[in-house]
Amino acid sequence: MNKYEAMCIVKPDLSEEEKKGLFAQIAEVVQKNNGKVSSAGVWAEKRPLAYSIKKQKEGIYYLVEFSLPPDAITQIRYAFKLNEQILRVLITTSK
Repeated sequence: MNKYEAMCIVKPDLSEEEKKGLFAQIAEVVQKNNGKVSSAGVWAEKRPLAYSIKKQKEGIYYLVEFSLPPDAITQIRYAFKLNEQILRVLITTSK
């Protein structure tokens, strides 16, 4: 299993309950694909974006560190892309 980091930019207008649900959903997607979340948390609250993404001018940055088999990354990316509350995701390998 390889180690990865995912930086998600989330819509800024979510309520606290919606945020908690979304963050739990992100961890659940990793676990369903035989992965393990080592740490997760809000990296920055409502930061302005350099350009608007899906008509949003600011976003919440959420950082997730996890271990996952390399062949499951495409499934994770697809699941994140389907979620309308996630504006962008960057997944990188971690050491």
